[in-house]
Amino acid sequence: MEPATLAGLILLIGIAAMIVLSVPIAVAIGLSSAIAAISLLGVEGAVLTSSQRMFTGINSFTLLAIPFFVLAGVLMNNGGIAGRLIDAAKVLVGRMPASLAQTNVVANAMFGAVSGAAVAAAAAVGTVMTPRMKEDRYDPKFAAAVNVASAPAGMLIPPSNTFIVYSLVSSTSIAALFMAGVGPGLVWVLACMIVVFAYSRKHKELRGVDHPTFAQGLLVIWRAVPSLLMIVVVIGGILTGVFTATESAAIAVFYCLVLGFLYRAIKVRDLPGILLDAARTTAIVMLLVGVSSILSWVMSFARIPDIISDIMLGLTDNPTIILILMMVILLVVGTFMDPTPAILIFTPIFLPIVMEFGVNPVHFGTMIVYNLSLGVITPPVGNVLFVGSRVAGLRIEPVISKLVPFLISLAAGLFLVVFVPALSMWLPTTMGLVAP
Repeated sequence: MEPATLAGLILLIGIAAMIVLSVPIAVAIGLSSAIAAISLLGVEGAVLTSSQRMFTGINSFTLLAIPFFVLAGVLMNNGGIAGRLIDAAKVLVGRMPASLAQTNVVANAMFGAVSGAAVAAAAAVGTVMTPRMKEDRYDPKFAAAVNVASAPAGMLIPPSNTFIVYSLVSSTSIAALFMAGVGPGLVWVLACMIVVFAYSRKHKELRGVDHPTFAQGLLVIWRAVPSLLMIVVVIGGILTGVFTATESAAIAVFYCLVLGFLYRAIKVRDLPGILLDAARTTAIVMLLVGVSSILSWVMSFARIPDIISDIMLGLTDNPTIILILMMVILLVVGTFMDPTPAILIFTPIFLPIVMEFGVNPVHFGTMIVYNLSLGVITPPVGNVLFVGSRVAGLRIEPVISKLVPFLISLAAGLFLVVFVPALSMWLPTTMGLVAP
């Protein structure tokens, strides 16, 4: 058997077997990649190359944005920002039927937009909204499903750690990706709001909340402005070239820390715990990036992306069918793999294929991120599903039954993102970040 074929089999069988055995995904990728490298280079060459690839993979100034944005998200989660954003969301959608559920959707989008983290949004917003929705006679399972389904909007609406990872792999402009994520992010929010509206038609007892007066509404919005200004500072600075994405992430940390102290929600004695929490999350992400760098090198050395490309193009040369096939594969992968390793593994395989059909890398980035965002709310490893269910005090099984309509609506949104490029490309093209 040729070494390249053997390496491919080791990767495929090794990663699949270890995932089935519940081995952590970073260990599964790293161990399988190292063994595959041994089949190509021998033990000594594999050890040296693997260690070099891991170091090179994480030795990136751009990647420094991830720990800073993670820390900013943890500071927001502890800094009293969620409550102010929820109150602002209530002012915006308070007159709609099932308005508390709609408030949950909008608040998750707003919190995700300033934190870029779906899990943080599900925890922070769910902790506040779940008791309120129960008091207003919402089915607890539906309340949990609303929170779970809407939390990943922050993975698309900038700033987004997921887009930073994709930018690293695809060598695509972070600013262009951030702006391209706005349209698909709004599609995600709208898909959730449509399901909530349909639910309210069957449950007439779910009334709108008491709407504040105009003056009260302005006051609530004003209290949320400092939190929302972080989006302007971070994204505005990147777009105007005042600072890079990494520098903007550091500024976001400082901004969130100042807000936390001003709101008196964070004390100096809380900082060690906050830093430890952020360090744990960062360590997981960076380990995944490091071991995925070994995987990418092994696949490239063994010409695995070329082989897969030849197989797919041998099946059909219809770009629509190719895109649908890719999206189905990513939907399946997303149910058992986190977005970060999935992007690191599949972007080098799929991106050259779609570029042959004239698909812009920025547009493909929104496709893959939207697609894999669905995976974080589906079993068996959907971390947002588990966090949202735990916040609601429920097992995941009853929540899943209420989540199905959201999944169907969000899947329809994926279809729009894939086949209506303007949703992703209009804003970055208009702003001159992508050539028309």
